[in-house]
Formats: sequence, C-alpha cells, structure tokens
Amino acid sequence: MSIRTIGHSNHAWPAFRRLLDLHGIGAIADVRSRPRSRLPHFTAPRFRANLNQVGVAYVFLGDQLGGMPAHGPHRYEDMAQTIAFRTGIARLIEIMPRTRLAICCSEHEVLECHRFLLISRHLTEHGVEVQHIHRDGSIETHLEAEQRLLARTRVQPDLLGTREDVLAEAYRRQEMRLRGEFA
Repeated sequence: MSIRTIGHSNHAWPAFRRLLDLHGIGAIADVRSRPRSRLPHFTAPRFRANLNQVGVAYVFLGDQLGGMPAHGPHRYEDMAQTIAFRTGIARLIEIMPRTRLAICCSEHEVLECHRFLLISRHLTEHGVEVQHIHRDGSIETHLEAEQRLLARTRVQPDLLGTREDVLAEAYRRQEMRLRGEFA
C-alpha cells in the first residue's frame, strides 16, 4: 500500500494540476483543519469542483486529521491518540486500494507540515509506503524525509538509544520549533 502527500502552496491551478497528472493522482484527501486559502482555487468548494472537473475525487478529512483542531488536544502526540485521528487514518487506508491517493495540505515544505509530522509518521507505522511530492514534481520517500529531519534537528543517536527513540525526539523538536516553543 502506498500514498502520496502534496502541499498546494502558492501554485497556480494549472501547475498544481500538472503535479497531480504527473503522479497519476486519482483522489485528494484534504487534511487542512480549515480548508480555506488566499488562493481561491484552493478553498474547499472551488478546490473540490476543480478536482472533480479533471477526474480527481475529493474527500475532506481535516476534521479528523487536521493539524489545528478547534477542540481537543493540540500536540501531535496527543492528537494521534484520539478516536477521530484513528478513524481518519483508517479512512485513508480504506481508500488507498481503490485509487492513487494524495494527502493534501497547504505547506510546500513537508518537514514543516503535519502531513509529515503527524499523519505520514503514523501511516508508516501501519506499513504504508509514503512518498512526498515536491514543488518541482520530484518524489521524496518518507525515510529520506526523516533523514532530512534528523539533519535539521541535529538529533544524534546515543549508544543506548534506538532509531525510533532518535526519530521521536526529532519529531518532537520539529513540532516545538514550528509552534515557536523551541529554537
């Protein structure tokens, strides 16, 4: 099983559509908590219509998988324990065999988005192969993105720690940095 992720960033609609076509995306799972954008073609109703017009299905999962919930926990580690999150992950896994699915959020840099720090991390724990689509159309595997995360956060393994321990610390540091809690 595999899934892609993509950030809509500030792409014009034709550029975003080219990325979807390049990777054969058949469905988008919108995981933005609030599916609005300063770019009107990425605001939910129009985004859904644009996708449907080119044969790409749209499903909104921001209420289950969004990175900024209106209620409930706000730390990714705590969010991952909620029934809503687990239900959203199960929904992604249910959709994957039917079409080439891409998780979509707004940030172009995957290391700065909850689709990496929260969602993709947990999908890989379920045996899902995650690949991240970059602005230029290139693909980065989740393992490659984790290597960049380790380099960015400068987390070093110790003699007794496991790779999982080191990665957990790197994920924690990156989330704190994004929240402005850690330099």
